[in-house]
Amino acid sequence: MIAGLLGTIHRTEPDAVIINVNGVLYRVLTTGRVVSLAPGLSGAQEFHTHMVVREDAQLLFGFLTLADLQWFQTLIAVNGIGPRMALAILTRFAADELLTVIGGEQVDLLTTVSGVGKKTAQRIILDLRGKLPENLDTPLANVSATNSDTLEALMALGYSAAEAKAAVSRLDLPETATVEDQIVAALREMATA
Repeated sequence: MIAGLLGTIHRTEPDAVIINVNGVLYRVLTTGRVVSLAPGLSGAQEFHTHMVVREDAQLLFGFLTLADLQWFQTLIAVNGIGPRMALAILTRFAADELLTVIGGEQVDLLTTVSGVGKKTAQRIILDLRGKLPENLDTPLANVSATNSDTLEALMALGYSAAEAKAAVSRLDLPETATVEDQIVAALREMATA
């Protein structure tokens, strides 16, 4: 299994980049974000990859960040979400945005992705509730320790860790706010999200 590639970008295609690794060219399917960034990237680039082997093809999917790879693997684990739809979702949303959209159960935003209807968006949210990648390298994954009591309280109320982190990260309260103030404000934030 190919876990990653380190090489230079040889050229781009509408849905892929061609990576030159010591004279061997690899076709790596990726997001529109990566394709648009690729021409501006010089020197060796590391791609975190996921390989899909089927009877009729061996496909290599690659991402510039480990967070995007984790999201890709999380999305394709959802029933009915294939690699192409996962790429479309990751083209529309950056990793931290996707954490907020799914954690906040924002069905309407998910349906802005081509090929994702309301039922598919609801299935994604339902399947990923409580299973969101907790260790993503995103601003939402690193909520300060001072908010840990608030997070624990929200999780005790039935919210996933990701939902709680997303809500707390959006709070704009003074540093003197109590845990109770934070909980009330986070619940209001989740109700209006």
